[in-house]
Amino acid sequence: MVVVTLVLAAGAAWESTALGRLADRADVVVLRRCMDVAELLATAASGQAEVAVVAVDAPGLDRGAVDHLRGHGVRVVAVRPAGPAGDGAATRATRIGIRAVVADDELDQLAEVVAAGEEVEDVVALDEPAADPPRQPGRVVVVWGPAGAPGRTTLAVGLAAELARERRTVLVDADPYGGAVAQQLGIVDEVAGILAAARASGAGKLPERFGSVQRSLDHRLSVVTGLPRPDRWVEVRPGVVEQLLEVAAGHGSVVVDTGFSLERDAVVEAPRPDRNTMTLAALEAADDVVVVGSADPVGLSRLARGLADLRELTGAAGVRVVVNRMRPTLGWAEQDIAGMLRGVVGSADLRFLPDDRVAVDRALVAGRTLVEGGDSALGRAIARLAADLAPQAANSR
Repeated sequence: MVVVTLVLAAGAAWESTALGRLADRADVVVLRRCMDVAELLATAASGQAEVAVVAVDAPGLDRGAVDHLRGHGVRVVAVRPAGPAGDGAATRATRIGIRAVVADDELDQLAEVVAAGEEVEDVVALDEPAADPPRQPGRVVVVWGPAGAPGRTTLAVGLAAELARERRTVLVDADPYGGAVAQQLGIVDEVAGILAAARASGAGKLPERFGSVQRSLDHRLSVVTGLPRPDRWVEVRPGVVEQLLEVAAGHGSVVVDTGFSLERDAVVEAPRPDRNTMTLAALEAADDVVVVGSADPVGLSRLARGLADLRELTGAAGVRVVVNRMRPTLGWAEQDIAGMLRGVVGSADLRFLPDDRVAVDRALVAGRTLVEGGDSALGRAIARLAADLAPQAANSR
């Protein structure tokens, strides 16, 4: 049986080599070299092809395109860059539904994967281990910061993606003022994960329903999405966040994005919970707290006050302080800011993240993590922070 194949290389250097390898197989024939995703989808709709070999970073190749190909009986095999440079591409392939991935320095295996046939559809993963290592209970890393959008969500998403390189990780959006994790990652949920968790917890069934309250981004990273509107915080009853984090930690590392306020309502009308209960509960359950503030004068002032409030609330054990958006136009070096914060930081670990607007915008517009976006100064800085958290995150709670 001859496997009819489409190829979309999007200008990648591996195209000629791949075509040569495919031509060497008598049971594979290349029907068309497509110029873009639109041509690929149109050709697939004709019903003549069975496999599409695609560049994983081809413009316009997303979950919808992969589903379209599958709907017309076309299996998808992705080619990614070799080595560490391809880690983000491999993650993206899994996220958009492609499980058959070949590195561009292993094209000798491409024809075999293409000719494998329907019985192994979308299960060949030459670049990944056959199975994840046994799950170990993970630690809870809570990302908090004062008002003013200092970068809590960007840092939480970045840390979760980095930790997920090595172990199962759950990213939880527990911001009571309306979560932004789903929007940042391009996730469209009919039911918010945090609200689904609240209902399951109320029914006493959260442990067995945990899989249904999260959205998988790849084989190691999943997301419990946040509130779709700020006014729905009343649906998350006291105790929900605590149980959710406990259950999630049983599946691996946990990273939590929280709100900014640490205040408790002066008057709480039963049965309404305190609005900031979600944030406070996450901080109380944290094994590690990462506090993020902006590098500008307003941000540093808010950070200093926030650290004082946090210390009164939790004792600030296990705190790492991150100064975000460091840039030369401020006229301050890292040691200058360290001196300003010395009195409030105390013995806490102090880190700095660069103002890498290009990398952040690229990831945000594409709905990807920084890991998927490729190498960047911000990604490397977050990776170093995650590496320090990772040995602890691997330990039992």
